Amino acid sequence: MKRYLIFIIPLLMFTSCKKFLDVKPESDVDKEQLFSSEDGFEEALNGVYSRCTKVDLYAGNLTFSNLDIMAQNYSFSNTDFQKIASFQYKQDILKDKNSQIWSSVYNAIGNCNEILQVIDKQKAVFSGNNYAIIKGEALALRAYLHFDLLRMFGASYKNNPKAKGIPYVTTVSIKSTPFSSVEDVINYALIDLRNARTLLSNTDPITSAGYIVGYPNKIYPNGYTGLKQTETTSNTLFLQNRRHRLNYYAVCGELARVYLYKNDYQNALSNANDIISANKFPWTQKDDAFNNKVEQKDRIFYNELVFGWYAPQANDDDALVKLFSAANTAQYQPTPLQLDNIYEKSTVGAEDWRYRQWFFTATDVTPNRSYLVKYLVNSSPQVNLHPLMAPAFRLTEAYYIAAEASYDSNPTKATEYLNTVRTHRGIIDLLPGTLGKSAFMNELVKEARKEFYGESQIFYMYKRLNLDIVAASGQIYPASNSIYVFPVPNDETAYNN
Repeated sequence: MKRYLIFIIPLLMFTSCKKFLDVKPESDVDKEQLFSSEDGFEEALNGVYSRCTKVDLYAGNLTFSNLDIMAQNYSFSNTDFQKIASFQYKQDILKDKNSQIWSSVYNAIGNCNEILQVIDKQKAVFSGNNYAIIKGEALALRAYLHFDLLRMFGASYKNNPKAKGIPYVTTVSIKSTPFSSVEDVINYALIDLRNARTLLSNTDPITSAGYIVGYPNKIYPNGYTGLKQTETTSNTLFLQNRRHRLNYYAVCGELARVYLYKNDYQNALSNANDIISANKFPWTQKDDAFNNKVEQKDRIFYNELVFGWYAPQANDDDALVKLFSAANTAQYQPTPLQLDNIYEKSTVGAEDWRYRQWFFTATDVTPNRSYLVKYLVNSSPQVNLHPLMAPAFRLTEAYYIAAEASYDSNPTKATEYLNTVRTHRGIIDLLPGTLGKSAFMNELVKEARKEFYGESQIFYMYKRLNLDIVAASGQIYPASNSIYVFPVPNDETAYNN
C-alpha cells in the first residue's frame, strides 16, 4: 500500500520529551537505536498520539469538521460547506479532505505497527508494567484508527456485513494489504482490543483505587474534605493523565462501540457496564458547569471524559474560535431555531445544561446568530480549569450503549440508563419505562445528538442505525451508501487492484 508506507519512517524520530505528548521530531535515527530502550518505545508511542492530534486527524478533521456538517448540525450560506452537507463526494473539497484522512490514518497505523513489530523481542528493556501498557495502547490505537476509518469508508454492518471494507494493516511491509470485508475488519479490531484490554487490565494505573479523576487546576474552598485528583501526581510523566491516552476503560468503551456496531448486545452491554460500575468518572457538578469564574468553568464536562485527545494545538491561531464562536464571522453556526429544535427548548430542553452552557445566541443582529462556545479557551494570563481536549469517549456514551444494548431484554433498565444521563444534564422530565422500542430509540438518538454536538460522533450513530438524515430545511437524505460510504481515494483503489 503505497500511501501507508511513505511517511512511516520520518515519524519515528527520537526526541527528548519535556512535556507530556509534546513530541517535536528533530532528527532521524536508526530504528534499532530507537527501540533499544524503554524511553525509545515511550517516545515512539507518544509520537503516535502526537500524530493523531494534528489538524488532519483528531484535532481537526475527525472531531471539528465534515462529519458534524454532514450530521446537519449547522446552517450555511458558504457553497463549499453546502457541498459537504449535501454529500457531494465528487467535489474537490470532499475528495481532498477524505484523501487526507485516509492517508493520515494509515500513516498513524503504520507507526503503531512499527512498535508492535519489535516490542515482544525487546521485553527485557522494560521496567514495571510498561511493556504491557505500551503494547496495550499500541494495539488499542491500531484498532481505534481502523474502526473510525471503517465507519467512514465502509458500508455499515447493519446494511451489509459482507461488503468491501478497508485494509486492516498489521505489518510493516512493502507489500500492499488487501481490502477486508466490513465483518472481517470488525473482527480484527475486536481481537486487537481484547488483547489490549487483557494487557491493561492489571497494569494501567487508572484501574487502581488511588487514581482519582479530577480537574488539574481546581481551586477548592477552605475546609474542603473531598478527594482531589491524582492524575498528575505520578513520578513519571509517561504514567500521568491516563485519560489523555487509550487507557483500560477507554478500551472497554471502544470494545462496547465495536460490539454494538456488530449488533452483539451482550458484549456491548458488558463492556459499557465495566465503565459505569467502576464509578471512576464523576458526573459534572452544576457548580462547575455554571461557575461564574471563567477560569473555573467546565465547558466540556471534563471529568466525564473516559478518553479524550489532548489537543491544545487545535486552537492555534484561534482556529476553533474562527470555526465556532467568532462574532459575526464564525464558519459553523446553527440558527437559533435549529438549536432550539435539537435541544427541544419548547418541551424538556429549556433547562438543559448543554443548551445553556455550550451556546450563546446574539440577539443584537438580524438575523440572530448562535455560537458554539464549548471549546473556548481562556486567554493568558488566565488559567483554564482543564486542558483543551477533543472528546473521544464519554461516560454518557457508555450509558447510551448500555441503554440500547439492554432494551430487548430489560426495557425498564434501558430507560433507567437514559434517564440517568438526562438527569445529570438538568432535564427534569423522565422518560416512562413503557416506551416501545421505536419510540425509545428515537429518544436515544435525540439525546445522543445533544451530547455529541461539535464532536462528530452522531454521524456514526446515524450510519450504524441506517437512519435517514434530515437537514434543517426539512430536506431528507435517505439512508443509503450514497451518503454513508465515503469513496476510497482514487490512487489507493488503483494501487490496490
